[in-house]
This record gives sequence, structure tokens and C-alpha cells, in this order.
Amino acid sequence: MREYLLTLCITAAVTYLLTGPVRKFAIVAGAMPEIRARDVHREPTPRLGGIAMFFGLCAGLLVADHLTNLSEVFEKSNEPRALLSGAALIWLIGVLDDKFEIDALIKLGGQMIAAGVMVVQGLTILWIPLPGIGTVALTQWQGTLLTVALVVITINAVNFVDGLDGLAAGMVCIAAAAFFMYAYRIWYSYGIEAAAPASLFAAILMGMCLGFLPHNMHPARIFMGDSGSMLIGLVLAAGAISVTGQVDPDVMKLFSGSERNAVHQMVPVYIPLLMPLTIIAIPAADLILAIVRRTWRGQSPFAADRGHLHHRLLEIGHSHSRAVLIMYFFSALIAFGALAYSVNAASMWIVLSVVFLSAIGLVLLLLPRFTPRAPRWAESFVPPRYRRRRAAAATASEGGAAAVADEGEERVPVTVGVSGVNGATAVGPRTRAR
Repeated sequence: MREYLLTLCITAAVTYLLTGPVRKFAIVAGAMPEIRARDVHREPTPRLGGIAMFFGLCAGLLVADHLTNLSEVFEKSNEPRALLSGAALIWLIGVLDDKFEIDALIKLGGQMIAAGVMVVQGLTILWIPLPGIGTVALTQWQGTLLTVALVVITINAVNFVDGLDGLAAGMVCIAAAAFFMYAYRIWYSYGIEAAAPASLFAAILMGMCLGFLPHNMHPARIFMGDSGSMLIGLVLAAGAISVTGQVDPDVMKLFSGSERNAVHQMVPVYIPLLMPLTIIAIPAADLILAIVRRTWRGQSPFAADRGHLHHRLLEIGHSHSRAVLIMYFFSALIAFGALAYSVNAASMWIVLSVVFLSAIGLVLLLLPRFTPRAPRWAESFVPPRYRRRRAAAATASEGGAAAVADEGEERVPVTVGVSGVNGATAVGPRTRAR
């Protein structure tokens, strides 16, 4: 565990320290696109944050290769080299897109090629456990197609959710934390060495996200861009593929005792089929809804719009930071709920806890729909906006002032987008920063 922690810290430190220079490089290189209709930020912000994240990945793999226990992962498995090869290719495509905005179909082809590179080097799904059937061995073509599909879906799900400051990095970090606990438990509790690469990938992924988040939290000073979102999506998919298709369920020797106990003990075997889906459940749902929405309108599935989940949270009244925290909450609820269920599937407390936390999340979602007012005896202890009398008086005074203004002079309508209106809140045309 100490070597995993050291690898995580080195990855986070390298990513954090390089993000500042990368930001200056992005400004000089002109990787600062104009504000688009679907964007929620108000100032041109440099991209290319994925450059720092990629070098953090390289540093994490390099450090792990020189540690006593983790070096065995590189000796017994070719998966770290396969990950680095696929990550370098997808990162290069992302850098070109951040600078030149290449076509969506070209990016899709690059994602499939990056997945194919990993498959050729051994990072592929060899078998899948199915409830009631057992372990099913896959042919080479079946394993390749399933691996490529999982990589492409995960990359695009993470890329779709990258719409608010700190959202994608935080959600992937939460998912990686849950996935690390799951993979490390398989490796440590069952003694299965094949789960060690997945644990390493998850630890490095957490370091990449944690090192980048201080620069990316609202208000963000730099965006990860496609070079970062596609990169962390590929690393997340690589860990899921490693623990799903490389760990043989029969090695766990869970088929013992009564039939009921065997069913509960087999839950950790079936969780790999569900864990990759749970850790990207929200991004995947956003991806599916976006495809359906755009196709229904007669648009291309790759056409950008403002209909994503995080956009909806802003529309119903949540602030930028609160919308991000709500997405964090539901990501953690789904990922760690699946993790807890894999540890003890027979516990009813886990189900009740998930239901209770889901109710709390629903209240948080609907919070802007309500205007809370404190009781009269507590008005002196709360901010003025929650006081009934002062709120009513303020509303009445504003109405009277408006009536006087209407009688005295004609009101001039304010045009949205004119600079100088309400100071920094006005959104007007801006030139690209040099």
C-alpha cells in the first residue's frame, strides 16, 4: 500500500507542478478558443492541460517500475506498456484537437486505433463471468471488439461530462478511488497477482486528477481539453479491462458451502461486469441522452449543445460550484455503493444507506425550487434573505421605486451582451488573448 501511495503522490506532484508552465505554453501557442454558445465560462481559458496529466502518467509508471513490489507488475505483465502506448496515441490526438479542433470522426477513429494498440500488446478481455453460466472464454475477435467498445464508450462518456470546472477530473478521481479499493481487495484478499496492474492504473489515475484539480476548480485557470479528458477516460477503461478480462474467477475458489452462500460469495466475481458501468454511470447516462436528444432533432450525435446534465443543473438555479458538488455526490454514491455491495451483498444496511443517501441527493437537486424562510423566532439568527418581514419589505420598496421610475422617465431596455453592463457580469464579444 505504501508503494501505491508513493506512486500516487509522485504522479500528483508532477502533474501539479507542470500545469502552470503548460498553461503559459497554451497561451503562447494560441490554444484559447473563443467563447462558444454552449460554454458556461465567461473568459477565454487555455486548454492543453492534458499535457501535464500525460507527463504525470509517465512519471507514475517510471517510479512504479523502480519500486520493489510494483516492479513485478512490469516483469510479469505487459499491460503497463500497453497502457502507455495507447495513452500516448490518444494524448497526441487530443493535443491536435485542442489546438486545431479536428473532425469528430477522425477522433473516433483515433480512439479505436488506440484501443487496438492496447489489444495487440495484451491488454484485452479474455473471458467474462456470467451469472448462472460461469466463466465464458472469448474468441480473439470477440475480446477485441468488446475491448474496443468499452474503451470508446468510456473515453466519450468522460469527454461528454467535461463541461464544468473540475467536474470531469473530480468524477474520474472518485471513480478511480472506488476502483482502486475493489482491485486492491482482489489482489490482497485473494492473492491474485493479475489484479495488481488494475490497482496501479487506478492509483496513477487518482494522482493525475488530484494534481490537476487545484488548477481546474472554479474559476478554472486552465482546462484539460480533449488531450486530458480522453486520456483519463482511456486509463479508466484500461483498469476496468485489466481486472474484468484478465482475472480468472475460478482462482478465487468461491464455490464452497451452501448454494446461498456461494451466490453471495460470487458477487465479487460479477461486480467487474458492473463496476466499469457504475463508475461511469452518470457520464454514460449523459452520453446516451445526448445521442438520443440530438438524433431526435435530426442533428449529428457529435453536434455540441447545452443539454447535458450539468447544464440542466445550472438552468434550474444551482451555482457552478454546487452543480459540480452534486455530480460528485451521485458519482460517489453509485461507485462506492457498488463497492460496498461487492464486499457484503447480504447486508440490508447497505441497501438502506444507498436509498437514504439517494433521498438526500434528490432534495439537493430540488433545492433551488424552494425558497426557505426561517420561523419568526429565528429571524435574528439567519441571513436577511431568509427573513419573512425584511424580504417582504424589500420587495415592496423595490416595487415602489420601479413605479416612481416609470412615472418620471422612460426606461431604456438593456441589451444582453453589451460590455459595461453590471461590470463583470456582462458577456460581450472578446478577442483571443495573446
